[in-house]
Formats: sequence, C-alpha cells, structure tokens
Amino acid sequence: MTAETASVPVIDFAGWTSDASLEQRKAIAHKLIEACQRVGFVYIINHNLSPQRLAQAFDWSKKLFDLKVEQKMLAPHPKGFTVHRGYSWPGLEKVSNAMGDEIDKADLTKNLRLVSDVKESYEIGSEGNRDQPNQWLPEEVIPGFRHFMTDFYWECHNTAMSIMSAMALGVGLEEENYFVPTHPGHNNQLRLLHYPPVPAANIESQTSTRMGAHSDWGSITMVFQDDCGGLQIENPTKPGEFIDVPPLKDAVVMNVGDLMMRWSNDTLKSSVHRVTLPPKQDRFTGDERMTRARYSIPYFVSPQGPTIVECLPSCIDEKHPIKYEPIRWNDYMLMRAAMQYEAPPEAAAVPA
Repeated sequence: MTAETASVPVIDFAGWTSDASLEQRKAIAHKLIEACQRVGFVYIINHNLSPQRLAQAFDWSKKLFDLKVEQKMLAPHPKGFTVHRGYSWPGLEKVSNAMGDEIDKADLTKNLRLVSDVKESYEIGSEGNRDQPNQWLPEEVIPGFRHFMTDFYWECHNTAMSIMSAMALGVGLEEENYFVPTHPGHNNQLRLLHYPPVPAANIESQTSTRMGAHSDWGSITMVFQDDCGGLQIENPTKPGEFIDVPPLKDAVVMNVGDLMMRWSNDTLKSSVHRVTLPPKQDRFTGDERMTRARYSIPYFVSPQGPTIVECLPSCIDEKHPIKYEPIRWNDYMLMRAAMQYEAPPEAAAVPA
C-alpha cells in the first residue's frame, strides 16, 4: 500500500517557512486541521528534519538495542510509573487505554499483563526536567549516543512546534504561537523502540502483542518509522476495525493526543492506534514464521506539568458546547501512567 492509496492524508509542509505569507501558512494549517478532524493521523512531508538526520537517529537506535542486556541494564527504567526514562526491557511496559481508580487498579493492571507487549524501549527527555531525570548509559558503553540524542531531542521539538503553530491557526486562534508558552520542550519525551523478532503465530493468536490499542496522552505525537510496517489506526468510520499506516520514507506520522482533543473540544480527533503483525516476514526458524525486527522513533509532545487544559474559545459555540472540564496535565498524565508501569518484585526486576 502506498501513501496515495492509504486512508491517512499526506500534508506537505514545504511552504511553512519564516518568509511565507499568512495566507500561505493558513492554507497549510487548514489542510492539516481537515485531516486531523477526519482521521487524527497524518503524514507530514518536507518537514525540517533532514533524511540524513533521521538515518543517523535510526543508526544510533540500532546500536543501542544491539548492546548486550547487561549493558542496556546500566540505565534501567526506574521502578513504578512516576519517572519515565531509561531502558525498558520486553514485558516491563504494558500499553493500554485503561485508567483505573485506587480500588481496581491492581486487579486491572494484573489482568492487562496476562498478554505482554514484546518490545523494548529507551526513553529520553530534557536535561532541564528535574522531575523526570534522564537515565544515561555510561559514555564508554556507547560513545556519542548521549550527545546525538540530546541534540536530536531539541530538533524534534522545533519540528513539533511548527506543527502546533499550524494547528493553532487551523482551529481559528489569532496567535499561531498560542501553544508555545505552555510547551517550552522540557516535558516532551523521545522514545527509541525496538520490536525484536517473535513467532508470527504468537501475535496472530494474541498470546503476545507488539503494542496494544491505545490513544496518546499528550498534545501531539510524531513518529518516524523504518520500512517494516505494522502500525495501524482505528478506522474512524468503523470502530473496532483497524487500517494500516504504511511507512512513507522520511515522512513524520503525526497524531493528535488526548490533550489536544480536549483543548479543541473534539474538533480534532485523538485516534486509537496499535502495532501488530508487520506485512512482511524476513526469516523462518524451521517451519515457524518469524516477524521482522521493527524500529520506530516516537516523539511525544506535552505541556509543562501545571498547565491547565481547557477548551479553546475558538472551538466553542452554540452547536459545540464545552465537553471537558479543565484538567491539570500532571494529573491526567499520572492517571494514564499508573496503568502502564508497575514496580516489579525484586526477583523479576532484571530481564532473563
């Protein structure tokens, strides 16, 4: 399937430049908003991250995940769900849309984990975020990794703010930089993801998953994919049915997060998505079909923790009354994170 035949629209950002006229920028903004209203996912091409820079990022990600387990475990994800940084080994994280209260949270978390997500990840944030301190591997383990990823983190932020500026214009705000003060970049998250090969039958029988169906928590998410495939979104016209988001080389896949849906009073759609069996297999073990290894790099964009998210005036009228009460970002984030990670017993804290 190509980008032209896929159900996910393609938006060209080549005209989003500092010397572009307001009319030119609004034209791009309106196309973006129309796509986000229909699907919630878009391909963005001609953004300001070069193909060479993206290739370097994937090269570094592969170097990271090629390390031995004991090396990656020199920067383990902290126990619990309040700090989301460092290396998460297969089975540690369980992605879902669940939000349990204190009464049912333990049972719900246990039930969700009966089917584990077969993936590993490494989370990176701003060095200026004291609430989410980075967990870096020692420099001698992977020389140059920290320097590259620190720079790449802020390059992704700049790209994200261009997209959010277009969103601001597209939903009728007079100030295209409306979201900039609440999104200085320190609460974003750069995630390196690796889905190792597993028996295809395990995914087909749902005894294992790649990443379960969920929506993203924050404002927007940008995803860079390799050529493997497997990302799907829920069909906006047929709930429960999923459609492919095939790789489009050097494009960023952007999706609306829960906060942006709340800000826009449901003008923009936060779509449920998942990662499942890729369309191609690369090897057999005897007669057993194995999935391809898959790499992706999501970048999650979120406001500062105390930010109060409430419906934008431009998205409210007689036909569209306010749907959401104001909520503080930190409170919403903790409700979602509490169901995603649990503190493992000491005996199970290190992967086999």
